[in-house]
Amino acid sequence: MKLFRHQTWTRAALLAVPVLATQVAVTQLQRDAGYAPFTAAVAQEEKKADTRETRRTPALRNKVYEKLAEAQAAAEAKDLAGAKKILDGMVAAGGKKALNSYELANVYNLYAFIYYTQENYPQALKAYENVVAQPDIPLAMEINTRYTIAQLYFVQEDWDRGIDALLKWFDMTESPNAAAYVLLAQGYYQKKDYNRALTNVEKAISMYNEKGKLPKEQWYNLARFLYFEKNDIPNTVDTLEILLQHYPKKQYWVQLSHMYGEQKKETDQLGAMETAYVQGMLDKGSEQVTMAYLYLNADVPYKAATVMDKGLNDGSIDDKSKNWEIAGSAWRQSQETDKAIPAMEKAAAKSETGELYARLGNIYLDGDQNEKAITAINRGLNRGGVKRPDTARLVLGMAYFNTKQYDNARKAFQAAARDERSEKYARQWIRYMDSELERQKAMAEG
Repeated sequence: MKLFRHQTWTRAALLAVPVLATQVAVTQLQRDAGYAPFTAAVAQEEKKADTRETRRTPALRNKVYEKLAEAQAAAEAKDLAGAKKILDGMVAAGGKKALNSYELANVYNLYAFIYYTQENYPQALKAYENVVAQPDIPLAMEINTRYTIAQLYFVQEDWDRGIDALLKWFDMTESPNAAAYVLLAQGYYQKKDYNRALTNVEKAISMYNEKGKLPKEQWYNLARFLYFEKNDIPNTVDTLEILLQHYPKKQYWVQLSHMYGEQKKETDQLGAMETAYVQGMLDKGSEQVTMAYLYLNADVPYKAATVMDKGLNDGSIDDKSKNWEIAGSAWRQSQETDKAIPAMEKAAAKSETGELYARLGNIYLDGDQNEKAITAINRGLNRGGVKRPDTARLVLGMAYFNTKQYDNARKAFQAAARDERSEKYARQWIRYMDSELERQKAMAEG
């Protein structure tokens, strides 16, 4: 059984709202990745471009700039129809040939923003593809747009094209940042290429660590899932420990406890789960029951009993037979017979078989409640489903003996003796009872 519910990289995770209407629309994810709008990015990328290639970008003429500014203002005012009408007019006035490549690229870029805002991702993608199809546009414009193209492929769950587009972007970028590696890792993750996904998310985490920055929780979660899928338990544990150091949450304590269990580190397993419990994080009944089992395995039955008792009484643990049985058994192991009895009574009453009534009879006998022991065990035997009826009859015989119902005691012991597992003890009890009866008879005659 898998212990992790792995992260699902949704559309919202890949592209946050909304695209900013700068000369090159920049998604929120690009901002997270460290990308500035075009007006700022141009200067940064053009410095890099000097070492790679020289482009003679046509000028953006003033009349075209004014129309673009008018369309952008309309788009920012949510008048998308008005903005599109202005762009349509620019293209229609003399045709596309009336605009140079840089002007046309900006027109397509603003079209893309409008379509993106309308969540018309196929048309937005087509517009962005038209942006980079224009010759001699600023290198920064092409680089930023290619990143957005990759994101839009991911939005449409076209993982192959998204990965290809992002790899092309990597080829054009001198210094890819950490978030870009994470985006690539997400693409490979969706393709179930976990090795490449892990390589890229590890790269992103190491880049942040080298700069003394805290990697994002989402990155560690992706790495954690990938380590787990590779059955790399040590790195899964290490990642969970880091997550708990910086992003403490219940799910990480619970998962870490499971992982310690895989490593046979029972003390650490208990400690991790107990840390979550004492902080009030274990709000699910199943988690509290797991906590109780860990206490029982560590021979701390009293703590197991208190966990079960609290959860059953406040309703966080399901009011069913099995859970009351755990509570009753834990109280009994803690020598708290008075508390074990009511718990086991509820367990037996909710059970469909007689097994728990037989066990309840044992607890009644421990508490010197012999009549109740007799009633409970007989009820269990009559109902059926008792795992060891021979043992139940031994206890029944003891209860009858304690209440001086010797004939019934003898019948119970004789029935128990028919099972070879209990024959020896049953015969011993019969001999003991016979000697006691002889002693009582001698005293009466003396």
